[in-house]
Amino acid sequence: MLRFCSALMFMISAGACFGLSMASAQTSNQGAPNVAPPVAQAPAKSQPPANVPLPPKRPNAASAISKSLAPAQPSALSPEEAVQNANAYLNGVTTMVADFTQIGVDGRRSEGKLYVQKPGKLRFQYDPPAVMEVIADGRSVAVRNRRLNTQDMAYIGQTPLKFLLKTKLDLTRDTKVLDVVSSANSTNILIEDKATFGGTSRISLIFDPVSFALRQWTVIDSQGYETIVSLFNVDLNEKPDPSLFKINEGPGRD
Repeated sequence: MLRFCSALMFMISAGACFGLSMASAQTSNQGAPNVAPPVAQAPAKSQPPANVPLPPKRPNAASAISKSLAPAQPSALSPEEAVQNANAYLNGVTTMVADFTQIGVDGRRSEGKLYVQKPGKLRFQYDPPAVMEVIADGRSVAVRNRRLNTQDMAYIGQTPLKFLLKTKLDLTRDTKVLDVVSSANSTNILIEDKATFGGTSRISLIFDPVSFALRQWTVIDSQGYETIVSLFNVDLNEKPDPSLFKINEGPGRD
């Protein structure tokens, strides 16, 4: 269960964006062998433990994001107009191929390729040395560990990535809009989703202030842990290969 959460965030290390509770998830070949921590020869040469501990909780992470994005030059755009523009952009995207960079809950940086095909299909393909893949086929989400040859499954409706997967999205209807901060550099929309794993998640969506293209999102889980995903080289015309979204019944390669 914890493996599924840390895999996702997006994503991905997808992070703890799916929370820590997996009561409704189905898993196969769960459980990696326990690895004893290495014996330190000297304090200066000791090795880190196999499992990196989570950072301290940050219960005020959402407000910190809003404050960090406070505009030096306030935008004339009203919150309602900003949300409408965000809806228009997200609903106008039917396919997406992009490079992404992810900062997980443990501070580790991962890179890879993101593929989206609406409705409901998505793949986070992580570059080595990362061993995770996150695949959504329109019904389910699978998190694969290529090294351990394991695969964890969950229902797609419990992901915090509805803004990427739904054909018709209304942020004010499908989520709760908590805050909108617009400036000359970006527009940040903070939303709350109560239908994700582990309880309520908060998601900060950052858009270009002119085109309203989605630049970045931060998922803040119910315990305050954050996963940040930034997009680069976004292509909205390329159609991904349908085989990218295939989930095998059992763990393993495509």
